[in-house]
Amino acid sequence: MTNYGGIPEEFSDLKNAKVVILPVPYDGTSTWIKGADKGPEAILEASANMELYDIESNREIYTIGIHTADAVTENNSPEEMTEAVYQAAKKYVGKQHTVVIGGEHSVSFGTIKAHFETYEDMCVLQFDAHTDLRPEYEHSIYNHACVMARAQELCPVIAVGIRSQCIEELPNVIRENIFYAHEIHDNTEWMDKAISRLSKNVYISIDLDAFDPSILPSTGTPEPGGMGWYQVLTFLQKVYAKRNVVGFDVVELCPNEQNPASDFLASKLIYKLIGYKFKN
Repeated sequence: MTNYGGIPEEFSDLKNAKVVILPVPYDGTSTWIKGADKGPEAILEASANMELYDIESNREIYTIGIHTADAVTENNSPEEMTEAVYQAAKKYVGKQHTVVIGGEHSVSFGTIKAHFETYEDMCVLQFDAHTDLRPEYEHSIYNHACVMARAQELCPVIAVGIRSQCIEELPNVIRENIFYAHEIHDNTEWMDKAISRLSKNVYISIDLDAFDPSILPSTGTPEPGGMGWYQVLTFLQKVYAKRNVVGFDVVELCPNEQNPASDFLASKLIYKLIGYKFKN
């Protein structure tokens, strides 16, 4: 796979890296638009076309060292893929800031588990159009529609941008931990309230369908009424300032060769979050 950012070897070698990018090209349980397995390569390819100087922070973020690891390619079943991601993430979590790129949302649970076992007092901050709280779906508890039900068995999950859920999920809904899109689209008051729900250590899971399809159409289950670029970044800057973000993932990109803008947004989002983490 392409090296993230196309950065020089001096800054992409593992021994010098503060960040590890772990690609997981898996699309075994998605139920509508297929192609999330092509997401990691599309993100990496788009990242090579990014300006590495960041205007906002007035620096070249990549100089902290960003290593792109070998992809996790297990695809026999969601259960085996989850275990493979868990084992791969464990090599890095606690040593390097670990960033998983998917792949469908089911790839997140393995790395969430690895982080949970490493960091005490941790929660998950979920950006998503869907709650993903089904107890099981299509005969698997590791389906992409169940990923936050599994995460919630380990630690609290605070969800932002939600605008679609099914009735079967309602028993798993903790109302004060969900910030629905229709409640937050026209104000910023919700941000401090959401941060107050977060634990000391925060793992961030970003399903790209949290963004409105007008700016990110290339995802497996696009939903109208999503979040905007600066709304997401403003909130994330506050989160990074007030909590210890221990790792994150970016998932559910289904690249469209005719419109690579979504790929680029995902790659730039990753760069921004790395910059927020290593601000100093």
